[in-house]
Amino acid sequence: MSLNGKTTIPEILKKYQAELLTDWLKEQAAAGIRRDNFIKETELRQQCSEFLSLLTNATQSGNLSDIFAPEWSQVREMLTSISNSRTRQGFTPRDIALFVFSFKRPLFDHLRKEFAHNGEVLADEIWSATDLLDKLGLLTTEIYQKNREELIARQQEEMLELSTPVVKLWEGILALPLIGTLDSARTQIVMESLLQMIVETSSQVVIIDITGVPTVDTLVAQHLLKTVAAARLMGTDCIISGIRPQIAQTIVHLGVDLSDVTTKAKLGDAFLVALSRSGFKISRSEGEF
Repeated sequence: MSLNGKTTIPEILKKYQAELLTDWLKEQAAAGIRRDNFIKETELRQQCSEFLSLLTNATQSGNLSDIFAPEWSQVREMLTSISNSRTRQGFTPRDIALFVFSFKRPLFDHLRKEFAHNGEVLADEIWSATDLLDKLGLLTTEIYQKNREELIARQQEEMLELSTPVVKLWEGILALPLIGTLDSARTQIVMESLLQMIVETSSQVVIIDITGVPTVDTLVAQHLLKTVAAARLMGTDCIISGIRPQIAQTIVHLGVDLSDVTTKAKLGDAFLVALSRSGFKISRSEGEF
């Protein structure tokens, strides 16, 4: 701490707010933080002015160490809003964190002017300011990371949905081609998509094609059986196609019981069975070719 064991940073922020704002904007311009195609000068000035005002108010309690205390809630909310908007605008984590870190030099300069003849107090105040601004800057990085993780999670869900399309092959016949590994999360999406399509099309038969599934272990087999069971609860019959020789051997070796499920080696064979069960018949037309 500084004079009389109490920091003077709140008073410095309040006393030199206008000067600090001007110097801070110059510092950000020198650091290349503002990019006209992303954020205009007037918008940046407004954000800096609002943040400086909130920072000044929050420090008046004398708490410069716990930024998660109630008095810092508005500062945290603003940093969250800035981090979210700048992430969408294409700013890097460095650019976002520099919004806070660039305020160090203007604040340090005013602290040096204020305590030029008291080195001990100056050192204490600079340490307090550094600790505070580092915590606020790291908070923006954490918010950015959280946004990225949420974005990646949404993209993964969208990719899973795209990788498990339910196709209407014929009136009352659906096909579910599976490609890649079938885990618990994907199985849930598969079942939801399949059941929704069954309701929409009132289909009686579903062909689950596993030609694109590289390996079938006990877990994959269980997921397949869960999907079959869910479809049957909707009154829809299931046929599994794409049973290659090595997969057939693996299923037998694992002791997975598929005796009550119709299986076929090829999708075309499964489709013929599905047509038959749906009351359709395919015949070759006679004629010259």
